[in-house]
This record gives sequence, structure tokens and C-alpha cells, in this order.
Amino acid sequence: MGKILVIGAGPAGMMAAIKAAENGATVTLLEKMERVGKKMAITGKGRCNMTNAASVPEIIQNIPGNGAFLNSAIRFFDNEDVISFFEAAGVPTVTERGGRVFPASSRASDAVGALLQRLHELGVSVRLRAATKDILVEDGCATGVRLSSGEEIFADAVIVATGGASYPRTGSTGDGFRMAEALGHTIETPTPALVPLETEDEWPWELTGLSLKNVRFRLFSDDEPQEKIGEAFGEMMFTHFGVTGPIILTLSRAAAIYLRTHEFISAEIDLKPALDEETLEKRVQRDFEKYKNKQVKNAAVDLLPVRLIAPVLDLAYIDEEKPVHQITKAERLRIVNTLKHLPLTIVRTRPIDEAIVTAGGVSVKEMNPKTMESKLVKGLYFVGEVADVDGFTGGYNLQAAFSMGAVAGTWAAKSARSES
Repeated sequence: MGKILVIGAGPAGMMAAIKAAENGATVTLLEKMERVGKKMAITGKGRCNMTNAASVPEIIQNIPGNGAFLNSAIRFFDNEDVISFFEAAGVPTVTERGGRVFPASSRASDAVGALLQRLHELGVSVRLRAATKDILVEDGCATGVRLSSGEEIFADAVIVATGGASYPRTGSTGDGFRMAEALGHTIETPTPALVPLETEDEWPWELTGLSLKNVRFRLFSDDEPQEKIGEAFGEMMFTHFGVTGPIILTLSRAAAIYLRTHEFISAEIDLKPALDEETLEKRVQRDFEKYKNKQVKNAAVDLLPVRLIAPVLDLAYIDEEKPVHQITKAERLRIVNTLKHLPLTIVRTRPIDEAIVTAGGVSVKEMNPKTMESKLVKGLYFVGEVADVDGFTGGYNLQAAFSMGAVAGTWAAKSARSES
């Protein structure tokens, strides 16, 4: 019976420990925090978006950070397997808009509790407040770990599930990057992903808390000619530093990578994506006819949220006090153009410790996609955010974590068993 050590009791680590134990290994799960699943407990705004009901190819498409690398892993333990696991553990699920799968109770703690209960059922030794300092390697094989206390624990395989560098208060402080690099692994630059964006413009700051639905947000390079870096349709929100919300988080990975080598990104919001400019102009004309005796700022109340009117008119170079009947055609066209191309300048992402996930990490080129085993050190596995894998919001990151953990736990146990 092989001995397996798992470092990190997040979703990937807990699933790895469960699958290793189910395949006959004696498993010890090391967690440096005071309880398991701290980050998982706050995912999905505390509801735990555990997976997505999309097809496997769609899931892979929604993991822009090396999704293709996960093809085998996700097919080995897919979204139906995730749902079956939790429902068998007494956590019924519901599928909501966009295929997002949650516990029916809307409590992330139920999902974490189910994983912990399964660990106990399988006799996994869960050691809390046990921080790992180094991975022990002998003759090119992982042989165990050294804790910060100096204690050494030996095993036939080590699975690293330490997370990335986002939400450090949950324990993700980049430990795995340091340990992997010390063993010769390439670390792709850790970058915040699923993170709000900061603007140079001050007008968004003054709209803090204002949400916009059904808008299109586009990012453009600062080069000439400009190239589109990305776009997304849906909901966003203004904040005291810039912009956030689902479509901003979706675009933030591309923004973060571009901003590594550039000072800013040009952005624009299409406030009326369902209307082309000609149709929108007719709509504005109707509103102006309806409110022809009012000031222009009061004629836009059917068109825009009240708080957004002043910034739009300002960016269209229109005096908001001007009577509607004095607005020229050229001014009206400027308003239409601004509604379709409301300009912003993105200067940075929020810090990585505010990111939901980390892009970057252990290079997947140095990992076996069928097993998650290191190509450099036998018996060493990397799962979850410590690897250079990241997805969009919608349950894709947790699915990746569960799939990677399931594969690594299963293969580590089988490998250890065959060699013992």
C-alpha cells in the first residue's frame, strides 16, 4: 500500500486525497491554515459554483489558460462526475443561468463539508496548521516533504495543491511556485486573472455602485493601428477605482497579459449593443422630440441611468444645460457615437491578492497531461492553481481543480501500489 502526501486542502488537494485513498493509498493531507477549503468556501459569493453543465469541449474553451492541456483530465473526471460526487455525498445541486452548477442550499460550506466528510470516511489523515517548507527529492524521485517545523514526512508520491497567489488570506501565497522552482521547474509569470480593472479616467470612480446590464465592453491595443484585444457582453459595475463585474472579470486575463508590456489599454462601452447607430439615432431623435422643451440632461432619462447622463454628455462635448431644441444634428450624432463607444483607459489590474484566480504557475510543458506528474521529478504531481491553468467565471476553475486532483490522486496511488 503506497503512501501519498498532498500539500494543500483546497478543492484540488482534497479531491486528490480522496481519489488516492479510494485507490488504496495511505494518504496524509497537509494544510497550513486552520481549516480546509478556505478559498472554496468563498467562491461564487459564498455559494460555490462547483462546475458548469456545458459539454467538455465548451468547458475547455472557457479555460483560456491551457484548457487543451486538461482535455484528458476533464474527460477522466468530468462535470457529471463532479455533480454525482456531491449528490452522493448528500449535496443536491441546481443548474442556473449560463449552466452554472451550485449546491441547492446555496451554501459553499455544504460542498466543503462533503469533501471533508469523504476524507474522514476514507481514513485520510488531515493535518492542519502544517506548513510545508520543502519537497524532498532523491535520485530524481519525490520522497516526502519537510515542514516549516523541521519535521520530515516520507512518502511514495507528493501532490502539490497549494493554489496560486490570489486571496493570500485563504493560504494561497505562492508557496508551490517557490517549491517547484527550487526543483528546476519553469514558473510562468503569475498574473492576476478574474480581477477588476483600474481606470485612468475619474468619471467611473464617481459612479461607484452603478451596474449596467446588457452592455458590450471592448479592449483595444494602444498601437497603431489599434487591434481588438477582447470583448464581452453582459453585466458590469463601476467602482471607486474603475470597473468590475462579470464581463470585466472575463476580459481581465487578456488585459493583465497586455499590461505586462504596455502602459495602458484603450477600452469602450457600447451602452446600446442591440441597436446600430442609425437605429439609435432615430431613438434619440424621438426622445428629443418628446422632451424638446427640456434641458438635454433631462431628455436622456429614458435612455440612460440618471447618474450616467452627465458623463456621457461630457464625453460627447455637450453642455448638459443646453435646451434640447438647440441641439444640432452634429451634436446629436456625437451623443449617438458616445453611447456606442463610451471611452475608457485601463491602466492596471487590481493587485493579484484581489484576483479570484492566478494565471501562470508551473509550466504545463513540464507536466504529463494524462497524470499531472512532473516530467522532471518522478512521483511529484501538480494540481489546481499552482499549475499554469486558469478559466473564466462560471464553474470552470473548480471543474479544472477537481479533474486535475482526481487524475493525480488516482495515478499517484496506482503508481505507488505497482512499485510497492
